[in-house]
Amino acid sequence: MSSVAKKKSVLWDYLTTVDHKKIAILYLIAGGLFFVIGGLEALFIRYQLAVPNNDFLVGDKYNQVLTMHGTTMIFLAAMPLVFAFLNAVVPLQIGARDVAFPFVNALGFWLFFFGGLFLNMSWFLGGAPDAGWTSYASLTLAAKNHGVDFYILGLQISGIGTLIGGINFLVTIINMRAPGMTYMRMPMFTWTAFVTSALILFAFPPLTVGLALLMLDRLFGTQFFNPAFGGNTIIWEHLFWIFGHPEVYILVLPAFGIFSEIFATFSKKRLFGYSSMVFATVLIGFLGFMVWAHHMFTVGMGAVANAIFAVATMAIAVPTGIKIFNWLFTMWGGNIRFTTPMIYAVAFIPSFVMGGVTGVMNAAAPADYQFHDSYFVVAHFHYVIVGGVVFGLFAGAHYYWPLMFNRILDETLGKITFWLFFIGFHLTFFIQHFLGLMGMPRRYFTYLPGQGLETGNLISSIGAAFMAVATIVLLVNVVKTAVSGKAAGRDPWDARTLEWAVEAPTPEYNFKQLPFVRGLDTLWIEKMEGRKGVTPAEPVGDIHMPNSSFLPFVMSLGLFIAAFGAMYMEKGANKMFMAVALIGLAITFGCMLLRSIIDDHGYHIHKEDLDDDDKGVTA
Repeated sequence: MSSVAKKKSVLWDYLTTVDHKKIAILYLIAGGLFFVIGGLEALFIRYQLAVPNNDFLVGDKYNQVLTMHGTTMIFLAAMPLVFAFLNAVVPLQIGARDVAFPFVNALGFWLFFFGGLFLNMSWFLGGAPDAGWTSYASLTLAAKNHGVDFYILGLQISGIGTLIGGINFLVTIINMRAPGMTYMRMPMFTWTAFVTSALILFAFPPLTVGLALLMLDRLFGTQFFNPAFGGNTIIWEHLFWIFGHPEVYILVLPAFGIFSEIFATFSKKRLFGYSSMVFATVLIGFLGFMVWAHHMFTVGMGAVANAIFAVATMAIAVPTGIKIFNWLFTMWGGNIRFTTPMIYAVAFIPSFVMGGVTGVMNAAAPADYQFHDSYFVVAHFHYVIVGGVVFGLFAGAHYYWPLMFNRILDETLGKITFWLFFIGFHLTFFIQHFLGLMGMPRRYFTYLPGQGLETGNLISSIGAAFMAVATIVLLVNVVKTAVSGKAAGRDPWDARTLEWAVEAPTPEYNFKQLPFVRGLDTLWIEKMEGRKGVTPAEPVGDIHMPNSSFLPFVMSLGLFIAAFGAMYMEKGANKMFMAVALIGLAITFGCMLLRSIIDDHGYHIHKEDLDDDDKGVTA
């Protein structure tokens, strides 16, 4: 076979795959690409603010870069990278052969990808959105270019993908756990995935509704958010933050799960206080929906409403504190190995606690009148998101790389990445607390000399450069490992949970025989009893597998085309673009119809064709 033909076959394989392991790699690549794009936008922001009166990005250009940085990092980088680890790990951790709905899993990825692609097309088609990543209605309704329309339609498409992905993982964890895996035997990462999926189920519909109403206002002349016609812009803020605050926990809970696995593995100890960790995770998910209006203390809701949301916001620190102490006690007395994932995990604790402390400061409503819309809030937010989520994603990348690619990332380069990123992170954002307290507002593109803001902004920009270099070193590490790395094999970390029981590379069916789970930390129990693998729960038999499908890609492409038509219709005046919208919708609904009427029963791998080396589970 020629190299070109081989490349085509690999490309076609990934375009049509419904295998959760390959979809994890697609999420990792796409999320990594958007992470780099969002990082470049952050560098542009910090370059503009490095010195007073800079004219690198002025006015609306700065607003566009600022808006796209926030939108890209939250929706197009952090979310898909979280889904990369959910796909790579959760089915294996619970002893399943795949997710509950493999077709829907693929559809979720392609919807996210085309939504993100659509949003970034705005750079080349008249300008990016410029109303901030929160896109408050008072700003979006006044926007003249199509940037905001790209935001509305792109996030609608991408959000549908995330929503169906969350539903998929809920069903998977509830229905597809291996025999013996009760809820209180599930690993912590699976528990955080479970709560995260529930949060997605309840948090994304308010965003979807808000975006739909905003789309109707922008494109079809309704007046839901226009005060001049009896609308209310504050309703948008409520709808957005009912989604926006749980979104923080949607991102950070999987990071907590990754850290829980890392602390237990590299401390050679069972996770301390497992039951309290589970209940703390559920409580964080529950309280996450009761705090959204702390983003709106200065809106004028009144003292009673402010007090209620202030108390709820402070209460959410309690389950988070339980987690922090349990991680510390897990390490206490353990046989600690300071691998790259473990260093990220240890550094995460003080970094995240600093973000939590400033969060409690912001939760005090009277004090928030001072902090609001200042760089103090920017610093708090990034200490939580970067110090929590990004540290978690980087730790997860190093920890789960052997599972996903059968290679261990270079430890020396990994530690260089960590130190550059850790130092750059604190340089960038610690000083911003003080810039905020000195009166520097968010979203301003310049400042005057002599205001005392020059040194802090210069330090912050230097720190951003450190983080950029760290990311480059990580990419070098990935390439070096892919080219010259040695095979990792099964269980390279001497870990405790079921995903490490499978051979590397993982066979397409995951487990030759479904495993029997005999307790918490299943693999560790089996290793302590001298077994090579995990006790099987069934005899070797034929394995049912789903067929690959090109339909998820085409369905998502149809919505991508329809979004262009809808945006340029301009209240129905342009018949050509109305036709484009209808064609796009026809493609999507045609694929849905096709999927409905075709009997796709998948195929079977016969037990005679299974490998003889007992990949996956052994007695």
